[in-house]
Amino acid sequence: MTPALLAIACLLAVTLCYSGLCAVSPFGACRKCRGFGFALTTDRKGRPKRGKHCRRCDGHGKRIRLGRWLYNRAARIHRAGTR
Repeated sequence: MTPALLAIACLLAVTLCYSGLCAVSPFGACRKCRGFGFALTTDRKGRPKRGKHCRRCDGHGKRIRLGRWLYNRAARIHRAGTR
């Protein structure tokens, strides 16, 4: 197999795996709070405690994946254009 064909096959495999992941599990853990919904801080003794409410995920700890967001946007545009 030539290197170009191998690179195309690898990119196709990665794309198919990611689209399958977005279809099966459209939500992932928030990158900012790591899925907790709040930031972890420490008190004066060094013990972890609940911090501020995460603004990125609104405290849910979940975010929509980029691939699913793009799919939703494309489906919404298609739906609006075919009415």
